Amino acid sequence: MKRIESSKNPQIKQWKRLHTKKERDKTGTFMIEGFHLVEEALTSDVIIRELIISETIDIPSSWNVDNLSITIVTEKVMKEISDTDTSQGVAAICEQYTFKEGGHFTRLLLVDAVQDPGNLGTMIRTADAAGIDAVMIGEGTVDVYNSKVVRSTQGAIFHIPIVKTNLHEMIDQLKQNGVTVYGTSLKNAVDYKQATVQESYAILVGNEGNGVNPDLLEKTHQNLYIPIYGKSESLNVAVAAGILLYHMR
Repeated sequence: MKRIESSKNPQIKQWKRLHTKKERDKTGTFMIEGFHLVEEALTSDVIIRELIISETIDIPSSWNVDNLSITIVTEKVMKEISDTDTSQGVAAICEQYTFKEGGHFTRLLLVDAVQDPGNLGTMIRTADAAGIDAVMIGEGTVDVYNSKVVRSTQGAIFHIPIVKTNLHEMIDQLKQNGVTVYGTSLKNAVDYKQATVQESYAILVGNEGNGVNPDLLEKTHQNLYIPIYGKSESLNVAVAAGILLYHMR
């Protein structure tokens, strides 16, 4: 075990920079905080570069940390690197998911330019619960490894592949592989309950204000809408995604 007592330590400065997308992209890593997320990471296939523990915290006896690099820090240092108002005294540096070519996904959620971290995190969590194979993240979407997104997934980020991709190319590839692609739109669309449920499918959802890019909607097999029975103009994108994901199952 290593011990760091100064917030001026170069390693601490580097960890703090992981709160920026630039540093996460540069290093291919991200930080998680709290007992629940760390425990989910420990029981998954994710590679943990470093486990960071406050000197006031005892590592749970159920955690298998024998082969991990562990750093003990002071409470002050833990507060320095924490992105939460009240740190639980536990954090970890994890490697981002790397997509391996050849992976065959038959049930997918495609996300186009969703910008709210809570919405993206909730959709990832729901996709995991609904047994989806992977979540494909298109251009303009909030960074998957943003700390608010990670917390909103409640650990689902370690259970399901999340791939940053070009959705135009991805939809073309899915169609070639026999996957039915459903868009979400209020125009030129049918009630989602009228859609014929397929064995292989992808559901495409879009930006909170503008919806899915029209060019992407042109590529889908069919576009769906969810009826509004009250006076609300629209559904939250994460709620809509949940309804469609479960309907397709």
